[in-house]
Amino acid sequence: MSTAETDEGAAAGAPVGSRPASPPLPDPTLGDRLRLTRMRTGWYVRRALRSLLRPWRRSLHLRVMTITMLLGMLLTFALGSFMYQRVADGLVSAKLRTSEQDAAARRGDAQRILAEVEKTDASTLGQAAEDSVSDVSSADDLSRRAVLIRALDNTTQSVPPVASESTSTSVVPQDIREALRADPTHQQSKIITIDVDGRQVPAVLIGSRVSIPNSGAYDLYLIYPMDQELETLDIVRRSFFLGGVALVAILGGLAYMVTRMVVSPVRQARHVAERLSAGALNERMRVQGEDDLARLATSFNGMAGNLQQQIRQLEDLSVVQQRFTSDVSHELRTPLTTIRMAADLLHASRDDFTAPAARSAELLHKELDRFESLLTDLLEISRFDAGAANLELTQVDLRDIVGRVVDASATLAERAGTSITVDAPRPATAEMDQRRVERIVRNLVTNAIEHSEGKPVEITVAAGATAVAVAVRDHGVGMKPGDASMVFSRFWRADPARARTTGGTGLGLSIALEDARLHDGWLQAWGELGEGSCFRLTLPRTKGEPIKRSPVRLVPDGDATGPIVIPEEVRLR
Repeated sequence: MSTAETDEGAAAGAPVGSRPASPPLPDPTLGDRLRLTRMRTGWYVRRALRSLLRPWRRSLHLRVMTITMLLGMLLTFALGSFMYQRVADGLVSAKLRTSEQDAAARRGDAQRILAEVEKTDASTLGQAAEDSVSDVSSADDLSRRAVLIRALDNTTQSVPPVASESTSTSVVPQDIREALRADPTHQQSKIITIDVDGRQVPAVLIGSRVSIPNSGAYDLYLIYPMDQELETLDIVRRSFFLGGVALVAILGGLAYMVTRMVVSPVRQARHVAERLSAGALNERMRVQGEDDLARLATSFNGMAGNLQQQIRQLEDLSVVQQRFTSDVSHELRTPLTTIRMAADLLHASRDDFTAPAARSAELLHKELDRFESLLTDLLEISRFDAGAANLELTQVDLRDIVGRVVDASATLAERAGTSITVDAPRPATAEMDQRRVERIVRNLVTNAIEHSEGKPVEITVAAGATAVAVAVRDHGVGMKPGDASMVFSRFWRADPARARTTGGTGLGLSIALEDARLHDGWLQAWGELGEGSCFRLTLPRTKGEPIKRSPVRLVPDGDATGPIVIPEEVRLR
């Protein structure tokens, strides 16, 4: 059977609608495992470093104590090393000096024993050499050792080399023998290492020249082990170590106490500052003593008192301003109603007037509409300032609100020569105050039509996991750099010379921002000169639920400028 037939039969036997089996994944190679292991190790190392560095960055107390103890350890180590070296050098110098003096006396004793030999045969001379070595190595000091070796410039071999007990002639280095041959009239000294009870111990080696009858010149080497000096150095080293540990501990304790004296007022100042920022304006630092920290606390308390006084003055001024705005707005309602009735009567009878009077009636009617809108916005702003604004939450589809606003703005868009397109493919339902959200969208759409310069306005509605959003994009004049940070300010206009075509009051975007904040939502703006602007409203699906991300882009695709987020309104007080 051919391969084609096999494949065809397999395909015919496969169940209808089944998907072909995926090829098995290749097993990871050794290189992949090593690379994965390195990545995991690096991640754990970075995590451990971050955990260690976090207390270091956050605690001044810890940094000062650590640095003080490290510097104390370095200083103690340097000073201890210097003192230890000085003690060691002093012990070696003293040992070398006493060894040279003792070696001179022991050489005289050895020479006397060798000179008193009566017979000069090899056996007698060898015994005399052993006696001299035994005498100089055991006389009043059992730790002294001796070695008697034929001098390098002596060619006779009548007396073999002799060494004291537990000592070998090989401990004598060649260089000191060469030095003694070059200068036989003076002692030669050298520091060597010998074995004492199974451990290596430094020793002083003193070489001098003696003479054996009928055998010529021989070199007598006396070895003085420095085991007692080593014990002394061990005691000194332990003392330096324990003293260094105690000194570092004392420095750490002093650093802790001194740092606490400085850090505690700083921490208290931080706590008081946090309490002041939270609104507890009566909070003050405790003043103790007359030092710099006490003067700092006094200055801090004076600053807090001045700030409290100024904040209260501003609060009183704000209350007066809010009350004035509210009272004026309410008081103007009554005369405005009377003026409105008279203006409506004049406007209805304008056909009976002359042309100038009819035009005046029309202007009066138009400006009264704008004045009434301004009063309404001022009343709304005063409610926001007084904290009296409330939400009436219901489940609303944002698309329905956008549809009503677009229908209501159709006449305005037609008069401006602007087309409006809406992209809302899916439902965008959330808890919201329908009246307030509709006012936000109406402000955004009206603002986009006014600044579109006859170009299209695009509205996008979308929903995400935690939020719903609507973005209004125009392609008109756009905004200059820095305008986006002021666009939500009260009575602010990008171009003061630009005439309003919709009779706005200058408070629409400010009220829209307050409405968005009341919903725990976002109202953000982007703009680029000559490219238009985009305003985006993002609301949580449920009141109080945090918004993770907006489902609609603020910066359109292809625009290089990043989003400009307006975190707070610039309030004019």
